[in-house]
Amino acid sequence: MTTDHQSPLPDASRPEARDRIYRSPSGIAGGALLLFIVGWLGVDALVSGHGRTPWLALAGLILAVPVVSAFTLRPAVYANDDRLRVRNPLRVIKLPWGQVASLRSHYSNEVVDTSGTKYQLWAVPVSLRARKKATRQPLRGTGGEGRLSSLGRPSSFGRGAAADAPARPETDRIMQELRETAESRATADTAQGEVTVRWAYEVIGPALAGAVLLAILLVTG
Repeated sequence: MTTDHQSPLPDASRPEARDRIYRSPSGIAGGALLLFIVGWLGVDALVSGHGRTPWLALAGLILAVPVVSAFTLRPAVYANDDRLRVRNPLRVIKLPWGQVASLRSHYSNEVVDTSGTKYQLWAVPVSLRARKKATRQPLRGTGGEGRLSSLGRPSSFGRGAAADAPARPETDRIMQELRETAESRATADTAQGEVTVRWAYEVIGPALAGAVLLAILLVTG
């Protein structure tokens, strides 16, 4: 291996940083179950159906499979040192960190660019139930006593110190991690550029074809 020093590669030829990938396990599990049910019913209708039933089943499968996949299996968030890439059901948004104004959490998690446009993070859903559970955990950790320090915070003295610390919901932890990356990389030279939005024609095309075929079959029936 040589150790001679060379000038840095230009930005165009610089390899892209490795992504951190965030997805929803519950969404993936639910999508897999739905696809299994849809596939089972659809294939059964194709094989054992009579008359127009196989055609209706085929149209339904062409429509249902991409739609179910888009809203359950497809959503993902990819983050590296240069940009945030949001893969939502019908769009893919690329935001260099220099274009990210904020990452907000309320009833949904979303990223806001410098122009004020908001994009929802489908792959990082908000769980209000997990938040409520996290806020109740400190009291359970103290055996229901909820002992407070002189500053009004849960006491961290003794064996209950670790239990007193609230466990943050996973999606809140992810959002905090993304905020920290956005803050630290906002002014980096490699994190500048324009926001790009691409429609997911690989999802829209098959779904539209299935919808058209299904409509024709229903109208001509």
